[in-house]
Amino acid sequence: MPDNVIKSSPATLQDGAAKADGKLSLTESEVIFVPFNEGFGLGPYRFKRSEITSVVKCLGKGGGIIPITTEAFRVTLSNALHYEFIVADNEAWIAALAEKVNS
Repeated sequence: MPDNVIKSSPATLQDGAAKADGKLSLTESEVIFVPFNEGFGLGPYRFKRSEITSVVKCLGKGGGIIPITTEAFRVTLSNALHYEFIVADNEAWIAALAEKVNS
């Protein structure tokens, strides 16, 4: 049985210059990103919260280089992969994700 969703919002996944708009969800055990256009190749992504080693603010960038927003955060996993998301109220997302990292 899937976990209940704790937090969910529209988000943009940023991978260098490539971006995908979609929905970011947080459950008790997982983080899930489902792009609106799965054919684009950026997602869906799903990873365990227990794999997260850090959650920090980052900049959302246009073209992968020009800072366009401070409402973004980077999640780094234990396997050194990282994901960057642009969301409204990134501090609330960081706090919710860091809750498990710091416990």
